[in-house]
Amino acid sequence: MLKRRLGLDLEVSSIGIGCMPMAGGMTSYGACDDTESIATIRHAIELGITFFDTAELYGPYHSEEVLGRAIEGMRNEVVIATKFGFTLADGKLVGLDGTPANARRACDASLRRLGVERIDLFYLHRADPAVPIEETVGAMADLLRAGKIGAIGLSEVGPITLRKAHKVHPIAALQSEYSLWERSVEAEILPVLRELGIGFVPYSPLGRGFLTGRAPAVQSMDETDYRRHDPRYMDGNFEKNERVVDVIKRVAGRKGASAAQIALAWLLAQGNDIVPIPGSKRRATMTDSAGAASIILSADDLLELDALGNDIAGNRYPAEVMAMSQP
Repeated sequence: MLKRRLGLDLEVSSIGIGCMPMAGGMTSYGACDDTESIATIRHAIELGITFFDTAELYGPYHSEEVLGRAIEGMRNEVVIATKFGFTLADGKLVGLDGTPANARRACDASLRRLGVERIDLFYLHRADPAVPIEETVGAMADLLRAGKIGAIGLSEVGPITLRKAHKVHPIAALQSEYSLWERSVEAEILPVLRELGIGFVPYSPLGRGFLTGRAPAVQSMDETDYRRHDPRYMDGNFEKNERVVDVIKRVAGRKGASAAQIALAWLLAQGNDIVPIPGSKRRATMTDSAGAASIILSADDLLELDALGNDIAGNRYPAEVMAMSQP
């Protein structure tokens, strides 16, 4: 698989793997099986995927533990990204915490769970409005100088916060939602990233499974499935958004590809500084996603897909989650 660069010198596979679905608990997409999750990670490595994304929140903690077990003996073949920035208690999210003390605590805890000596890319999962971003990034820079992390990332922040953070220490990557049905980063955020030389890591590049064309209705989802609270999966919105999938399937039919591969190929075509991380917990879906790296979309294909951004029903998150993003 071809490689791409995040920031100045973090080289990763052009497609990574999001390990949130392997977490179980409050952040899961239904039940998961650790044996299959580990096999999925190891098979991804065999296919040339090097970039694996997790977070202490996922589970919480379980996704990091599974990833740590999966990469035993293969540490030099992978690039590990994880995230911090929340207060957790009794397995539940309590609030935001971007303090330097929490950065240090979270880093050490993640290193233990992952079983590694260095985290390649350490993200602030959400900016804490009670703590200046300069203080949080300053603490992350201290961790980098101590050799505990290799690069600094941010998640779900806007241009103002990006610029403030980048002045403290170069930011390697921003992770935010971006896909055929979520285009809000294009107007202001992507231009700033390119101005500053920051890479972009789109999460939920398949619309939490919707853009694959195989998304279940909310009523049939497991009670633990995170998507039961997704506005775009709600009655009324679900049916309207199926029109988007119809277009993706039409392009996929012309290419002899899956809908998921077309959605990912569209993202890859948006710039060489973009590295999508489709979430997966099974070898079959991961292998399908990996195949997107070899698909070339024509100008006509891209025009047809670009038009989908104007036809999406529902917000991408419930209101309380949307409120966590910083300008």
